[in-house]
Amino acid sequence: MHPELYFALTLIIKMLVTAAFVLAATVTAERVGPLVGGLVATLPIGAGPVYVFLALDHDADFIAKSAVATLAINAVNVVFALSYAVLAQRFSRTTSMLVAFLVWLLLAALVLSIDWTFPKVAILNILVLAFSLWLARPFRHVRVAGFRTRWTDLAIRAGLVALLVGLVVTFSFRLGPVGSGVLAVFPVVLISIMFILHNRVGGPASAAVLANAVLGLVGFALACTVLHFATSTFGSAVGLSLALLTSIGWSLAVIVGRRHGIPV
Repeated sequence: MHPELYFALTLIIKMLVTAAFVLAATVTAERVGPLVGGLVATLPIGAGPVYVFLALDHDADFIAKSAVATLAINAVNVVFALSYAVLAQRFSRTTSMLVAFLVWLLLAALVLSIDWTFPKVAILNILVLAFSLWLARPFRHVRVAGFRTRWTDLAIRAGLVALLVGLVVTFSFRLGPVGSGVLAVFPVVLISIMFILHNRVGGPASAAVLANAVLGLVGFALACTVLHFATSTFGSAVGLSLALLTSIGWSLAVIVGRRHGIPV
């Protein structure tokens, strides 16, 4: 098979597989309440498949370096989710999403201007997460009414996720580990949830999902940390597996803790 045709076919398959995975996860998130919804939304349902595809094309050192860049953008995603949660209490979907995304762009540009090492990016995440968890606490506990998801909602999400995967896989050789790590965690799932939920269930209820997503991003930060060190030591396959288990384990621990009255 011609190399260009092979690349095009495999790229289409990667885009379709990832889009289907994200659709299944986000539909589930919208039907089970803000806590579980926020935690499911921050599982590596978008970044995970992208990293798997990157690992097929690049070595372990590339993946480990990308994890540091991803960890830096994770802090930006935390502020993005919190900004929307605050704005959605009073403003429309358009205003809330636009202002929050402008914040994301400014912070992402700042992050990209810095040469991050793991110690620096770890400190950044600890500070941002600690402060954001405190600020997000009042917005977490709002009931989200059930609703039926329209096929147009699914099409929008599938298109956004497929586009993200296509960009990362196609340009990863030009972007390098830092650029690939940044694009891998572009907040497409969070944006999808904001866009669909805000007008459907109201700003405060939509904000509750994003406020709980801040809690979920703690687990994602832990997963990125595990990915960085485990990949460097044991290789990409082990690193990716342990990172996924870390993220899932954190979410399950939060759910169990909440059910037993632990104030998380």
